[in-house]
Order: sequence, then structure tokens, then C-alpha cells
Amino acid sequence: MMLKKMTSLEINDLPIRYKIIALLLIISILPSIGFSSMISMAVDKIIEKQATKHTLQLIGQANQSLESYVENMQDTSYLVSFNADIIRFLQDGKAANENDQYEMQQFLQGFTTVNPEIAGILVINDKGKYLSNEMYTRNIKSLIKENWYREAIENNGIFKIIGHPADRSVRTHVNYKNSEIVSGARAILDPESQTVVGVILIDLKSRVISKVIEDVKLGKTGYLMVIDDEGEVIYSPQGSLVDKIQLSWLKKGSSGTFSKKINGKNMQFIYRKSPFSNWTTIGVFPTNESVMEVHKINFYVISFLFIVFAFGIGASYYISFSMSKPINQLNAFMNQVESGDLSIRYKGDRADEIGKLGRSFNTMLEQINKLISLIEIQGRQKQEAELRALQSHIKPHFLYNTLDTINWMARRKGALDVAEVVDSLSQLFRIGLSKGNDLIPLANEIEHIESYLKIQKARYKEKLNYSISIDPKLANISVIKIVLQPIVENAIYHGIKERRGPGHISISGEEHEGNLALSVMDDGVGIEGERLAALRESLAFNFDSLEETKKMTTIGYGVMNVQARIKLTHGDPYGLYIDSVKGKGTTVKILLPLN
Repeated sequence: MMLKKMTSLEINDLPIRYKIIALLLIISILPSIGFSSMISMAVDKIIEKQATKHTLQLIGQANQSLESYVENMQDTSYLVSFNADIIRFLQDGKAANENDQYEMQQFLQGFTTVNPEIAGILVINDKGKYLSNEMYTRNIKSLIKENWYREAIENNGIFKIIGHPADRSVRTHVNYKNSEIVSGARAILDPESQTVVGVILIDLKSRVISKVIEDVKLGKTGYLMVIDDEGEVIYSPQGSLVDKIQLSWLKKGSSGTFSKKINGKNMQFIYRKSPFSNWTTIGVFPTNESVMEVHKINFYVISFLFIVFAFGIGASYYISFSMSKPINQLNAFMNQVESGDLSIRYKGDRADEIGKLGRSFNTMLEQINKLISLIEIQGRQKQEAELRALQSHIKPHFLYNTLDTINWMARRKGALDVAEVVDSLSQLFRIGLSKGNDLIPLANEIEHIESYLKIQKARYKEKLNYSISIDPKLANISVIKIVLQPIVENAIYHGIKERRGPGHISISGEEHEGNLALSVMDDGVGIEGERLAALRESLAFNFDSLEETKKMTTIGYGVMNVQARIKLTHGDPYGLYIDSVKGKGTTVKILLPLN
């Protein structure tokens, strides 16, 4: 209790100048430290989250490309097994004549000509007789005793990726090394007895995998590698930091992250497994690369705090001096009055509380003989009022401008990723203050979907074609943002991608009976009747909130989200309407109000 009382007395004994300095420093520096700490932690988490998200996107794109090659191998095996001469060969073990054998070899040769990524195709029946365009056996050992033949039979007619060949008697005329090809096989079943009549073996050139993976870079030294379901490395770049991935490192599930110390280095791993090929694509990069970015951000934060400290100390000294100087002057006048000099007067034109106090001091001196006791009380009251007024004028003006300061500093230092994150956060604050706006001009929405289609066009090339026809008079009509992209995405992945040959997506917009009618039409595979009925039923759902769209499993969440936003914003009869004919295509109409 005594210590507390002494501390209170020591603080009260300090000059007002030091109290003002301490108050300004506490108000300015402590919030800056707290705010900077929160910014540092938030940016650290955001960088880690964005790095993981970006890597998973790259892995997903790589997996899609790899799956297309595996799908092509599978489709080739089906096409080969449907050939009448091949079926006869599998059942009889030989061709009808040499001409038939030559035609079958030419038939197989056609697949490797059209698909140069295929190194060779071999067809073998259950008695060990085989036929191939590019492959032959190295010895007299029967091929039906080899592992790849047994694995194909055990998979019961389903195409299986074997991986890099090992200890097999088959080789190609080009003499590929085992590491240069990846094998896949499928057993051919008799349609009546469901017994195995033969196996189709297909070799895929490993270089097509490297073309997909090798150009993907994660940071400065990170890379992607591919392993199969048994942990065998399908592809790893030269000079890789990790030679082998143990399956025990991978967690249960199709994707995840983990860290390991390899050869004295802390490594970060991000992986995603392809359900079609059972291959796992893994992103590998040193942990210190991401830590370096965090260190840069911390450096900027510390630099910002240093500037705040310097500015706060300088400002506090200046403000305290400007306030304490006239007070000290008044104090000197009072000391003279105490000594008996009642002729002293305060001279100054200040309009603040200090100026008022000085003029009141003059009044006090004029009336000291009549109101000396009252003036003493009034003097104390004015001093207290002065302190309260000074405190009320100290406002943390810098808090809202902090984000703009960090953004400017980040751009000046070249840390554009930090600048973008801070700018986004600043924009979030501004939208929050203005209550946001989900409506954009139709021209902006069309520009958004056109950019999306350009990206998809670069991926699918001649597979995807599109056209956009919008009445120019409708360009400034306000619409809910991002209503076209989920619809077009469904048209690509469930319509155009599934059809054979190139497809076309047509986007149009016009005024219809006082409303805005947007249409997305594709010539894809279309939708079956039962499925179409289920989709229409889902779209007719009575939405009360956007959260209810997550409970709808009949249709994609993106499309349901669009329908829910339109219904919640405009009500009936606005929303999505689907028409489709199996084998001919699908049309999705979006009805929106003009006003």
C-alpha cells in the first residue's frame, strides 16, 4: 500500500510536460505495436494459406493433364478390344492369314501414329500368343506368367496403371529404358462367360509427364514430383531435393500438407491424389523460402514501428513544449504575484484554453482584492478543465491510414504480394463502411466471363469455341455480379468436355418482355431426362438464405449459389431455367430485371 502511494505521488510530482509526452507516446505507440503484431500474424497466415492454395491449384492442373493421358490409354484399350480381328485373334490365337495379321499390326500402328505419346501396344491372349506393332519379347518365356499380365487379370477388366516396367520380357523396337515409359494394362473378358481371353498392354512415354510437370516451379527451388499408389517415383526432376517419398508420410485423404527434415533441410510438402490414375502429385519446396517472405514483412512492420516511434517522440516533444511553455510563463507570473507584484499581466492572443486561462489570470489580478478566495478556486478549476480539454484533443488519427501506409511502403520496396493483400484488406474496410455493392454493369460481367473463357480456351484449344452476342443497349444495366461464370463452367466440364470433337458455347443477352434475358447454350452431351428433372426441382427450391445452398447436393454449389442470390435479391419469377436434349446440348436461361 505504501509503495502504491509513493508511486502515485512520484507521478503527480512530474512536470506537466513529461506527463503530456508520456500520454502521447502511450496513445500512439502501444496501439501501433498491437496493430503491427496483428498485421504480422495475419499476413503470416495469409501467405501460408495462399501458398498452399496456389500450389494445390497447380497440382490440380497437372493432375488433370496427367489424367487426360491415362484416359487416352484407357480409351485406346477399349477401341483395340472392340476390333473384330483382334477379338478373333484373342479367341483363336492366330490371324486368319498373313494379310489379316498385317492389317491388325497396321491397326495398332494407327494408334501410335495418332497418339505419339504411346510408345507401343501389345495384345496377348490367354495362351501366350501376342500381337504388337512396336513391341516384342526378349526370350521364349511365356508372357502370361509375368507380373503385369497377372495384375491386369486381378483388376477384372478395369484398366490399371502398372508404373515403370520392371523385370519384364517385353521391349520396344526403339529400346526405351524402363524409366522412360509407364505401362498400363487391361484384361479383356469374354462377354458371355466373363472369362479372361487376353490382355492389352500399353506403354506411355514418360516424357509427356515431364512436359506437364517440369515447367511448374514453386518459389525459387521448389518443384513437383509424381508417385504411384505403391510409392514408386513416376517422375522427379533432375537434381531433386528428395529422392523418395514414403507412403507413411501421406495422411489419409486425397490431399494434405506435411513437413519433413531431409538431408538437414526443412522441407514442405503439399500433395493431391488423382482418383482416376491413383497417382499422387507432390509439391516440394524448402520451408525457408516461405519464411524469407515472412521475414521481409516483419522487416517492413518493424520499419513502420520505428517511423511511428520517431514521429511519436518528435510530435510529443513539440506538442508538450507548445503547451507547457505558456503554462510555465503563467506560472512565472504567478510567482511574481506571490511576491507581491500585482501589476504583472499576461500578454498573448491564443484562442485555446491556455489563452483563456491567461486572460482569466489578468481578470483575477484586477479583482484580487475583492475575489481573492474565489479566484484561487477558479484557477484550480481552470487547470483541471485545461487538462481534460487537452486530453479530448488527442485522437488516434493514424489508425485508419495505417493500411495505406503499409501498402505504399510495400509497393516502394517491390513486395507486390504484400501490397495486394494490404490493398484488399483496405478495400474490405471501405466496402464495409459503405455497406458494399453486389451489383455491377452488365458490360463488366461480360468482360469477366470473356476473360474466363479466354483462360479455358488456352487450356482446351480447339476443343472449346465460344461466341458472345449482347445487345449494346444493355451494357450499363446493373446485374448481380458473377452470374455467368458458374453456368459457363458447368457447360465446359459437363457438356463440352464430355463430348467427342470440338464444342461451342454461345452466350447471348437481350431485352425480353421488360426483363433482361441472358442465355448460355452449349452443344455438349446434354442431360438425361431424370437428371434434368432433378436439376429443375433443385432450382425451384424456396431459398431463405445462401447457407441453404450448401445443403443441396443435386446440383453444383456454384449454380445453386447463383440461383439463391437471384431469388433472394429479386424474388420470383427471376432466376435460372434449364432446357436440355440428350446428345444435342443444354441451354441455361438467366432472367433478371432491367431496373
